[in-house]
Amino acid sequence: MSNLYWLTEDQMVRLRSYFPKSRGKPRVDDRRVLSGIIFINRNGLRWCDAPVAYGPPKTLYNRWKRWSDAGVFARIMTGLAAEAPDNKTISIDATYLKAHRTASSLRLKKGGRGRLIGETKGGMNTKLHAVTDTSGRPIRFFITAGQVSDYTGAMALLSSLPDAEWLLADRGYDADWFREALADRGTRPCIPGRKSRNKVVRYDKRRYKRRNRIERMFGRLKDWRRVSTRYDRCPKVFLSAIALAATVIFWL
Repeated sequence: MSNLYWLTEDQMVRLRSYFPKSRGKPRVDDRRVLSGIIFINRNGLRWCDAPVAYGPPKTLYNRWKRWSDAGVFARIMTGLAAEAPDNKTISIDATYLKAHRTASSLRLKKGGRGRLIGETKGGMNTKLHAVTDTSGRPIRFFITAGQVSDYTGAMALLSSLPDAEWLLADRGYDADWFREALADRGTRPCIPGRKSRNKVVRYDKRRYKRRNRIERMFGRLKDWRRVSTRYDRCPKVFLSAIALAATVIFWL
């Protein structure tokens, strides 16, 4: 098949330093397996439908699940992002990702953790909170249930925000505590005030237009079918799919 995806040798050189060490029996070809994992996630296929060129589907799935549980794909994204920081102006926003029935319909196991899927006006969703750099490339992710407010994501991501001169966000992040927390970090907020405020909040409208970069980032992530539609029941595995898409699209 001519439309199969293959990582290049240069890309593999950048990725290998983040791979966990092999224990016991050596791993099969990393380039073949990872290329197959990327192909499955980008096209939203079932693992059993993986093209023969990528090897046994069981091998692809086992590597995907094992490395997702270990947080390998998330570390790859944050590691590559840290290699060339461009954080003068960062942005924060959130978007909804539709949950498929295979991710939301089955009952949780006893003692299991929540799936971070909630019911909204648009159905069952997961909310993806993201922080991007000056160029609109993602550097931090956090997922919650769909009905959770933007404040929760902002609070979770606050401690991991990089040092920046400006932070761009829509009026959903207009809260006094958030503005004060940014001021303590030496970051100036460019956030419109809520319409319910008695006092008008002044902000740099020209600078605020750059916030569309994070919107475009979400759009490119959703081109990957296993990101736009959540099929994975485990939140950590789903977050790995998002991190893998961001790595391939923006950092390789």
